[in-house]
Amino acid sequence: MQKNFYFLARRFVAGEDVGSAIAAVRALNEAGMSATLDFLGEDVLEREAALRQRDVYLEMLDAIAASGVNSNVSVKLTAMGLLVDERFAVENLTAVVERAARNPDPFVRIDMEGSAVLEATLRVFRAIYAGHKNVGPVLQAYLRRTAGDVADAVALGARVRLCKGAYNEPPQIAFETMPQIRANYLRLAQELLERGNYPGIATHDRRLIAAVKEFVSQRNIGTDRFEFQMLYGCRPRVQREIVAQGYRLRVYVPFGTHWAGYFYRRVLERRENLFFALSSIFSS
Repeated sequence: MQKNFYFLARRFVAGEDVGSAIAAVRALNEAGMSATLDFLGEDVLEREAALRQRDVYLEMLDAIAASGVNSNVSVKLTAMGLLVDERFAVENLTAVVERAARNPDPFVRIDMEGSAVLEATLRVFRAIYAGHKNVGPVLQAYLRRTAGDVADAVALGARVRLCKGAYNEPPQIAFETMPQIRANYLRLAQELLERGNYPGIATHDRRLIAAVKEFVSQRNIGTDRFEFQMLYGCRPRVQREIVAQGYRLRVYVPFGTHWAGYFYRRVLERRENLFFALSSIFSS
């Protein structure tokens, strides 16, 4: 079943090893875009597997430094052993954050996963942020609680990546309709743009991109105070347009053999994303 969908997934995954990922980042850099590298994997339940994930990140950071590409990294805490032991995950991520501090771009993004690990993810973030400022969380606009989490991050001065969210969540904790999600996203984006620390505005939604451009123009918010963020392989023409218009753009570049969860969650869970994945094959 998994192999049957790889012809779709390979558009959105930059190969299986670090070398392929670095080559993809170099091409993005040549097009005026920066990158965030992510080694795919999550829900690790064994210490040895989490240590292997950590070691890949250490190797990845060294490869970024040696190659000279413009990229930082993002990490899923369940890949770092969060489901094994929270303190263990803190230790593993601290090792990554400290190694990243040597690189020209030292930043490490903590990916947000499902609501079951949201509180633990934010606890780990705060624990590490207390001693290392080169780390910041992803926050998801479809969750009803995210306004409070954005306010907390703004108060800390932490860098936030704002996305819509791609996990299936119950209506008690998440907005269900796209108009609701878009409205909440824009409210949160505006707060981050005005008061936040270099937020990542992560969306492929043309209406939201246009609304953000209009907002920063009206408020005289410089293009050096934020960046748009998009996924590798998604709407490349829009990516090029954003760069041509003078905005900063960072592309999230996943790689590795464990692509199925990433692909199915972001492309298949929502019907509109499946249509987008199919249409992306034929768009430029």
